[in-house]
Amino acid sequence: MEIGIKTIGFFIAVFSFSMLINSPKKYLIWAGISGAAAGFIYMICMEAGWNAVISSFWSALAAGLISHIFARALKAPVTIFLIGGILPTVPGNGIYQIMNYVLQNDRSMASFYLTQTLEIAGAIALAIFLMDTLFKVVRKGEWKQDSLRYIQKEERKEEEKW
Repeated sequence: MEIGIKTIGFFIAVFSFSMLINSPKKYLIWAGISGAAAGFIYMICMEAGWNAVISSFWSALAAGLISHIFARALKAPVTIFLIGGILPTVPGNGIYQIMNYVLQNDRSMASFYLTQTLEIAGAIALAIFLMDTLFKVVRKGEWKQDSLRYIQKEERKEEEKW
C-alpha cells in the first residue's frame, strides 16, 4: 500500500516538474509515467535490501528504457521522458547533507555523503549511457546487416574476377 502511494506521489511530482520545465502538454502524462515507473523500481530495489547506488542504477536503467520506448512510440525527443524518469533517483538529499556537514565542519560525514552522491550520480550516468548505446546498436543493427550483404556481394565480384 505504501509503495503504491509513493508511486502516485512520484507521478504527481514528475508531472508537476515536467510542467515547470515547459514540456509539451501532450507528453506530461507520459513523463509522469516514466518517473513513477523509475521511482517504483527504486523503491522495490531498496525494499530488497540493495544499497542506494545499485537501486539508482536499476531505476535509471528502467527510466532510460521507458524513455526510449515512449520517444519512439510518440515520435518525441528522449529527453522529455528521461529528465522526469531520473528525477526520483537524483541524490538531492545527499547534496543537502554535504552542505549541512560542511557548514557544521564535520569533514568525515561530508566526505561520506560526497562519495555516496558521486557514486549515485555515476550510476545514473552509466545507466543512461548503457541504454542509449543499446538503442543505438539496435538501430544500427539493420545497417550492419545491409553492410554484411554488401561485403559478401563485393567478395563474389572478386571471386568472379579470378
